[in-house]
Amino acid sequence: MAAVGLLYVGGALFVNAMMLLGKAEPRSVGIFNLFVGVLQVVVPFYIIATAEDPNVILNASGIFLFGFTYLYVGITNLGGFDTTGLGWYSLWVAIIAVVYSLLNFFYFGDPFFGVIWLMWSFLWTLFFILLGLKREITRFTGWVTMVEAWITCVIPAFLLLAGRWPVG
Repeated sequence: MAAVGLLYVGGALFVNAMMLLGKAEPRSVGIFNLFVGVLQVVVPFYIIATAEDPNVILNASGIFLFGFTYLYVGITNLGGFDTTGLGWYSLWVAIIAVVYSLLNFFYFGDPFFGVIWLMWSFLWTLFFILLGLKREITRFTGWVTMVEAWITCVIPAFLLLAGRWPVG
């Protein structure tokens, strides 16, 4: 179930990249962010509520970082709100993502997702700099978002769904 959510995270990153690169209007992108945000809150809630394995719960808890990010982006874009709150939230998420990276490296034995979580931490750091500190790195952030959409979400999601994810 989480792999399906990962696929749609890739979709959200893709449309957000298009927005940052000036190819999509923020309000229209905001709608898709809300769809994915709801998915990324409902799915981990279900997984956590039904799981008995603490490792499954721990893994699912990271999905909320995406869900709340996309809900925040969607509401901010649709409402035309200032982005500084979203930017500072992104800094907090970037720090937490490093913890998930370390867990994947040293606890779950999945170095591939360890690297992916580091890449996501970098991306959330860029969002902090762009949205929270209001530095002009929009194009760079847009291109990093585009690349990460494919290499950290879409491709891994399909590998997971096909049972081809390299673990260990």
